[in-house]
Amino acid sequence: MRVRLRTFSFRFAEQVLNSKLAIKQEIETVLTDPRIEPSQLSRPRFNEVLDDYFPAKGWERQPAVFDEPGDPSAKMDFLKERVGIEVEFGHASFIGIDLLKFQVSSYSGLNKIDVGVYVVTTKEFQRVMKSQFGQNWEGSLTYEKVTRYLPHFKSAIQVPIYVIGIDL
Repeated sequence: MRVRLRTFSFRFAEQVLNSKLAIKQEIETVLTDPRIEPSQLSRPRFNEVLDDYFPAKGWERQPAVFDEPGDPSAKMDFLKERVGIEVEFGHASFIGIDLLKFQVSSYSGLNKIDVGVYVVTTKEFQRVMKSQFGQNWEGSLTYEKVTRYLPHFKSAIQVPIYVIGIDL
């Protein structure tokens, strides 16, 4: 069983990423790396794998969203060539915080990213992980929820966001 990807483009994010095709392909290659063994993927373990794989490809790990001393210590997961990545395998309540990180990193004078990439898992991934491998992903944010909610934030979130759903 191999990991496969589902995608959703908000505010023309796919077109922006296609202008950085090598970066887009690199993200997809990391997320579908054949060394990723689904049966071993607890939430913490999957984060550890990505924390190893992305920096190995030159991605900055945990860059600060704000630059000023005394500003909140919000961090993105990865940053490279004006593409920010947030990996959210945690609770669905984190969606607002994650989307605001992308927005603030794009606007508000920070101008660090042109596009955000939001990596989450699908309902099917979570179901298979529990039923076949005994891994509890219940309560995690899902691709389906992000793609359902994101269009409702169009007045607040102007940055393009490419949503990637990890699926099996």
